[in-house]
Amino acid sequence: MTAKDIVLSAAAQLFGEKDPSAVDRWVVPTYVQHSALAADGPEGLRNLVQNLPAGFRYDLHRVIADGDLVALHGTYHGFGPDPLVAFDIFRVADGKLAEHWDALTPRVDRTVSGRSQTDGATEVTDLGATDANRELVVEFVETVLKRGKTDTITDYLSTEKYWQHNTGIGDNLDGLGAALSALAEQGVSMVYDTVHKAVAEGNFVLTVSEGRFGATPTAFYDLFRVENGKIVEHWDVTPEIKGDLPHSNGLF
Repeated sequence: MTAKDIVLSAAAQLFGEKDPSAVDRWVVPTYVQHSALAADGPEGLRNLVQNLPAGFRYDLHRVIADGDLVALHGTYHGFGPDPLVAFDIFRVADGKLAEHWDALTPRVDRTVSGRSQTDGATEVTDLGATDANRELVVEFVETVLKRGKTDTITDYLSTEKYWQHNTGIGDNLDGLGAALSALAEQGVSMVYDTVHKAVAEGNFVLTVSEGRFGATPTAFYDLFRVENGKIVEHWDVTPEIKGDLPHSNGLF
């Protein structure tokens, strides 16, 4: 089985069938947890699955695999009053789940662009361009989002279409510019300090970064779709980084 097959099979049994015994089949004894929702190790995951509410379900929207890392983009229903849009990243070792990171945010009914937080393209294509697309996206995050060189933005983003799924940003470069200007007028800065991870497969690249939104420590999970050497679509989940985790592994 590929890493993608392993993660999809494990997730289906753990969160689809809500079967705690799937932990024994799919999780290594040294499982490392970074989520704010579960304690460390297999028992932390088992306890989470055992206590899933009756109405819980998980809807998968996208999956990308990069070596031993597999990223899922989906929506959780039942963790709270509102559905939660989420990115989950699993590291696979010896045919089992070995490590997990995630980021979750409430689903909203209305966005500036009119697109939802999860709709849009889903098919992984252009596998031969994986390395080039990873390089493009990471350079964009490092140069524009981290170093603030906005004058280079058209080196990375398409000037013809840039479809936006962030709840507060409109489509295309003018939508992005308007959102950044509005933040600047409010004195709110969006700072990317560290890029921790990039998971890429074909036309999709997910970056995981740490920084601040205003004064709030924030995790930035950004999924980009690349077409013909330019970024043309963007999804994100940007939760606050909180210190009260049920383990000592940190979010990253």
